[in-house]
Amino acid sequence: MAPRRITDAFVRRVVRSRMAGKDILAEEGLYAVLCGTGSPLPDVHRAGPCIAVSAGKHFFIVDAGQGSTRNALLMHLPLEKADAILLTHFHSDHIADLGEMMLQRWTRSSSQTPIDVIGPAGVEQVVGGINLAYRLDTGYRVAHHGPETMPPTGAGGIARPFELPAEPGASVAVFDQDGLRVTAFRVDHRPVVPAVGYRFDYTGRSLVISGDTVYSESLLEHAKGADVLFHDALNAAMIQLVNASAALVNLPSAAKVTHDIPSYHATPEDAARIAAEAHVKHLILYHVIPPFPRLLKNLFIGDARRYFKGPLTVGEDGMRVFLPEGSDRISITRILR
Repeated sequence: MAPRRITDAFVRRVVRSRMAGKDILAEEGLYAVLCGTGSPLPDVHRAGPCIAVSAGKHFFIVDAGQGSTRNALLMHLPLEKADAILLTHFHSDHIADLGEMMLQRWTRSSSQTPIDVIGPAGVEQVVGGINLAYRLDTGYRVAHHGPETMPPTGAGGIARPFELPAEPGASVAVFDQDGLRVTAFRVDHRPVVPAVGYRFDYTGRSLVISGDTVYSESLLEHAKGADVLFHDALNAAMIQLVNASAALVNLPSAAKVTHDIPSYHATPEDAARIAAEAHVKHLILYHVIPPFPRLLKNLFIGDARRYFKGPLTVGEDGMRVFLPEGSDRISITRILR
């Protein structure tokens, strides 16, 4: 009986710890938490692109790459309190976990209303399709747990599209409350149109998320003076090696894809030039392509440090970036290891 009691006590302690967790957003300020920093290429260390942003009483998710929901839950992020999910564009690697994000928000909060999913034109089709795909699951959960726990009206998401003017540098405020302003702006990910990035401004602190883009004058303009720029990055030389390997093992489709993708992603050097020209204080590379071991981090960065002399970080899943109110400090810690 003694081993059983010890085991039960240990399990209860672990479960309580994992259920309660630690509030990693407790101090006042602007936060960004990297729930996913990878790409569609498989990587055991990186989920698909996803950044959680917290400011005061508001909480947002930017993109929902595959595996990012799991990371968010492991870090005890308050998905049940999310104001909205913001989408930069509709490539599969940015929306693969959208259904799970919406599900977790509903099941963890007994919400009476669906979550807003904000994005450029086309978000209606994406959200409508995922709502339809999850409709049977919603019915099962309501039947099993009851409508008080799982209110049928709270499942899924509501598409909140915004329109951008035609000019290349167009932008629009998609949220402006309680001192937090969120601005969507056009980026260049052609042939993916529309594609946007987002800027968050709160109590004098600011961060910018590029989404997917090549070197973009619009991104440069909207990143000016930001504390932190999160920029996607592709190392062309590494991708050429992946491309050669795909051809060698007779995977022509993979060879064609890896040949094409450098044409619509920025390199680390491109991101560094943007950061330098925009006078950004700290550059963080995320949505890194291709996967690489940590030992090759400097090889991935390439010549980026020639262009940007400030702090440059290669983002990893589980990093928390904290911009305290009333300070110019930028604190980066690892929540997941």
